[in-house]
Amino acid sequence: MSRWSLVLAGLLGLASMQARAADPLSVMSFNIRLPAESDGVDYWETRKPLAVRMLREQQPDVIGLQELVKAQADYLARELPQYAWFGRGREADGGGEHMGVFYRKDRLKVIESGDFWLSDTPDVAGSITWGHPHPRMVTWALFEQRSDGRRFYLFNTHLPYRDEDEAARLKGAQAIARHLATLPDDVPVVLTGDFNTTPDSDAHAVLASTLQDAWTTAPRVEGIDATFHGFTGKADRRIDWIFVRGAQLESITSVTTRWNNRYPSDHFPLVATLRLP
Repeated sequence: MSRWSLVLAGLLGLASMQARAADPLSVMSFNIRLPAESDGVDYWETRKPLAVRMLREQQPDVIGLQELVKAQADYLARELPQYAWFGRGREADGGGEHMGVFYRKDRLKVIESGDFWLSDTPDVAGSITWGHPHPRMVTWALFEQRSDGRRFYLFNTHLPYRDEDEAARLKGAQAIARHLATLPDDVPVVLTGDFNTTPDSDAHAVLASTLQDAWTTAPRVEGIDATFHGFTGKADRRIDWIFVRGAQLESITSVTTRWNNRYPSDHFPLVATLRLP
């Protein structure tokens, strides 16, 4: 091989490495709102085509969903065959709301996954010990990108919602932080969820002490910061967050798309774009 052939091969190899390094990862957090007949015109049967349409438009690589029940997950899986999903219900028998995670089968593969409950007995399914009325949990996975073998952890959660549950939300955030502290330092972490409290809370402070809040640290931010709008489109609280550790954040946006004045959920989804090292 000539000298110039070697130079050209080296340049092509460098370009290939740079292209692989530049492959972005798109992460969505989405409280899909469980099916509740009290929602009237915004009942799930009306909203479900909108949810599918929004997901087809956004095409995130991985989605942390909250308030998901199995019937919703099964519908999404049928309509979005490029995705696979996992997660169990929060109740002791595996029923109830899921912290379900959908992911692009062509982009990612699951190396390992699991769940733990936000209680004094995190390995006991359905456990509650902090005074809130429903089990709260985390579903997680270690993912690997098919294109280059890069790995990252995703954690997905939903904290208690009542005003009087602030102490339980803090305990939940502390439990998540303790779990994240046991992970390898060289593997990036993404945390998605509906935290049911605002960024001035102690729960947020605990998580932000070791993780980046994508909304306040990403170099490009689009949309409005508040996420809960109760099907009105007029959001008043930033209670849905995406946190990152060990990855380069590029952007985050709130997805406020509507069709005929109807929304896919009572929360605006968030989409963060990042790059793994």
